[in-house]
Amino acid sequence: MKALARQIFRFAIVGGLSTVIDFVVLYVLHHRLHINYLIATAIAFAVATIFNYWASMTFIFESKFAANQKKQEFMLFLILSVCGLGLTEVLMYISVEWLGSAVMLGKLFVTAFVMVFNFVTRKLFIER
Repeated sequence: MKALARQIFRFAIVGGLSTVIDFVVLYVLHHRLHINYLIATAIAFAVATIFNYWASMTFIFESKFAANQKKQEFMLFLILSVCGLGLTEVLMYISVEWLGSAVMLGKLFVTAFVMVFNFVTRKLFIER
């Protein structure tokens, strides 16, 4: 149980850093460069996901893949991340278009939901 608590704590730290990256890139792309919020969300998510893969596999999860299978591990991480991105895009659209939320406020709530999805799916499919 102690190991799981430590892992969740590390996930929160890495997730927090990834979230900062995600929010900063989204803010710059949407509010400064005036890129559509859904496109900016996808780009920000991709940048944060690359950082998150590196940090997660370095500091959080013990991979069940052998060293010569890192390509498969990354592909699985990418597939799970694309599922997270799809979920993010749908929830962002609902938040902004249907509920009238500001982009950054909507992103805050969407991120909390998708973070749980990310932890559970990575724990189930990537970790030993």
